[in-house]
Amino acid sequence: MAVLNVNGQSMSADVDPRTPLLWVIRDALGLTGTKYGCGIAQCGCCTVHIDGVAARSCQIPVASAAGKKITTIEGLAVDGKLSKVQQAWLDGEVPQCGYCQSGMIMAVSSLLQAKPQPTDADIDAAITNICRCGTYQQVREAIHAAAKA
Repeated sequence: MAVLNVNGQSMSADVDPRTPLLWVIRDALGLTGTKYGCGIAQCGCCTVHIDGVAARSCQIPVASAAGKKITTIEGLAVDGKLSKVQQAWLDGEVPQCGYCQSGMIMAVSSLLQAKPQPTDADIDAAITNICRCGTYQQVREAIHAAAKA
């Protein structure tokens, strides 16, 4: 039995300890905002925060996440109020298909925690998520808008 702290709540799932955290979050806990993309930690669709740091959940065994604070896209809004990154995404009309956006938002939220006023070079180094629609310019603009918020 895996016991996890997800979005501030204790949750448990009866899964093999080697099960990727992504599948526990989606299938066992029903939090489907975190997406499956490539399965090899390259695209970033599955990005969550583990102890405040962006992590690709498709390659993390659930046993490694036990005892750590996990935040998914569902946990970013507080009391129904969107985070500044989520709001910047809406204001900047960033998503096209939207599939990668939850992982992208999680990666950006982690970046802004570490560097509240990131440069373009900081963004390029930290945000390695892949957007097949190519919304990178809108992403960059939204990051700068969120940093100013």
